[in-house]
Amino acid sequence: MPTIRPRSVPLAWALSACAIAFAGTPPGAPFMKPSPLPFHAPQFDRIHDADFLPAFEAGMKAHDAEIQKIAENPAAPTFENTIVALERSGAELTRVEKVFFHLTQANTNPDLQKIQAEVAPQLAAHGDAISMNAKLFQRIKAIYDQRAHLKLGPEGQVLVARYYQNFVHAGAQLSKADQTKLRAFNQEESKLTTEFQNRLLAGTKDGALVLDHQADLKGLSAGEIEAAAAAAKARGLAGKFVLPLQNTTQQPALTALADRAIRERLFKASVDRCSLGNADDTRAIILDLARIRAQKAALFGYKDFASYTMYDQMAKTPEAAEKLMNSLVPAATAKARAEAAKIQALIDQQKGGFQLAPWDWNFYAEQVRKAEYDLDDAQIKPYFELNRVLQDGVFYAAHQLYGLTFKERHDLPVYNPDVRVFEVFDADKKPLALFYADYFKRDNKAGGAWMDTFVDQSGLLHAKPVVYNICNFTKPAPGQPALLSFDDVTTMFHEFGHALHGMLSNVKYPLLAGTNVPRDFVEFPSQFNENWALQPQVFAHYARNYKTGAPMPKALVAKLRKARTFNQGYALTEYLASGLLDMAWHTLPPTEQIKDVQAFEDQALQRFKVDLPQVPPRYHSPYFAHIWSGGYSAGYYAYLWSEVLDRDAYAWFKTHGGLTRANGDRFRKMILSKGSTEDMAALYRAFRGADPSVVPLEVARGLK
Repeated sequence: MPTIRPRSVPLAWALSACAIAFAGTPPGAPFMKPSPLPFHAPQFDRIHDADFLPAFEAGMKAHDAEIQKIAENPAAPTFENTIVALERSGAELTRVEKVFFHLTQANTNPDLQKIQAEVAPQLAAHGDAISMNAKLFQRIKAIYDQRAHLKLGPEGQVLVARYYQNFVHAGAQLSKADQTKLRAFNQEESKLTTEFQNRLLAGTKDGALVLDHQADLKGLSAGEIEAAAAAAKARGLAGKFVLPLQNTTQQPALTALADRAIRERLFKASVDRCSLGNADDTRAIILDLARIRAQKAALFGYKDFASYTMYDQMAKTPEAAEKLMNSLVPAATAKARAEAAKIQALIDQQKGGFQLAPWDWNFYAEQVRKAEYDLDDAQIKPYFELNRVLQDGVFYAAHQLYGLTFKERHDLPVYNPDVRVFEVFDADKKPLALFYADYFKRDNKAGGAWMDTFVDQSGLLHAKPVVYNICNFTKPAPGQPALLSFDDVTTMFHEFGHALHGMLSNVKYPLLAGTNVPRDFVEFPSQFNENWALQPQVFAHYARNYKTGAPMPKALVAKLRKARTFNQGYALTEYLASGLLDMAWHTLPPTEQIKDVQAFEDQALQRFKVDLPQVPPRYHSPYFAHIWSGGYSAGYYAYLWSEVLDRDAYAWFKTHGGLTRANGDRFRKMILSKGSTEDMAALYRAFRGADPSVVPLEVARGLK
């Protein structure tokens, strides 16, 4: 599931900037000052691994001094000398954090992983020292208590309340004894999440399926076979073929691999990663994380971690999130069972002689799709060449809606040759942002897709955003085009929706800017942006044959549209299984001791009635990165919560003229530019004129 990826070690009071390095300077020096490049973009050509530890040490030391100065200020606490001062603090530390944690996700190596393991608990301790600084909190509380009498404006009022809530939620009001316990929990959790992340990366790499014979790849296209050979060669396995694992349970190649035994091997390689009892095994880490989180929540008087962590979300409680997911389980599973029956009928018709298994689903579902919709994935991929999708689809839609234009920059350094950089210009032709695009899978890149920033927008700091998108599309062999599935196309639009949320932010204070919103709102702009991928005007502009430039034939377009609700029972059920599994882990009481990860998962899926044998969860617990290291613990439901908003908002667009600048400007002004300066429900209600309806989602999913 594409996502925005939160910073690995967030500091609520840190401002956004970037890193720079100068040749011949001592280690750590590259992060002492903002980069002189446009938008303070990182000078990746001058940053070295040896810079990070000294830079973290210097950054934390400088931040400590700034915090001490604020806390010990003899003047009475004011909004400017306390809250605004906190917003300005931590620049040096944030510069190194922004670059380092990006690299550990997108382009890591053993040295960076070692540094991460060392620095993660230090950063946790640093954050705790700030959150539990009694003098600092008393200043924040004094301003919070008198906020009604201060002329701060709406954004200032929200900022004061956010600081107060963040500090309380981070332990500022706990007893000294409980603060000591909390520090220990945070230290341990930071170590475990880092270890989980590194083991998952290793497990995903080690789990790749290595095949000896090209015949084993029967069903794959010539380009896909060539890419598998190139992947093997890159691993020093010339003459063999490698199918690297994606982050999800199901793997793209399962749609086409004709050999059932090979499909089973690939599926089991995916499912078994990180649970084989070897150095990549994450199960003990999961049990420790679930226990620590439950115990941490208990310190604050919450019954479970989900209740503790959802206090500032739109859903507010785990019960509300579960209610939404459970309400869709009957329709989703019924549709999935009907889809399974069709697939089994096809297997029987072909005299397969076996019962449908998870590794068969995508292979035969593709055949059902061909039979029912006369649509073959191989037919449509030639019309989705990556650069054309980006330039004539993703960027084109942003231009039509918001007046944005894009110019590729070849003069700015990048951290990997695959990365491209674009300068973004607003409708008035003024520079607005930088956009980094890193689309191809690498063994040293975490799975999935995400967005984040090197620089956050801030009126206070006069900072314009530097935003990036990361994906894991299969890299073509040299000289071959990068042809995408329509799911990949949708992912590009999704992640760029996050990017737009960051680029079009128009907020004064960095804590409230861009995508710094509740998790169950942050996916709204991204999922909303997916809708333009199939909007007729946009689609016709980018869906062209990569060889001839001819548009996709109308008959094929019609088939693609008609097939959009195909297999939605499966897709929604696998998602609901993961969302409810997340809730099961994070609604555990602190007294309950789980010993067997698989047994717990099986029982949870049965309890929520999403235990269909042919439909495994989108993520099994041992490789569920979203909830163990990706910032979505008790938050995976957010995609569905946000989908209610995005489908409802798109319905509004359709009834008000669709793809127009007027509609885009309204969405930009009332949603994308606001950050978290207002209550999210009120923000949406003001845009829509009503509360969201679930009906557009049910229609789009084919449930109605």
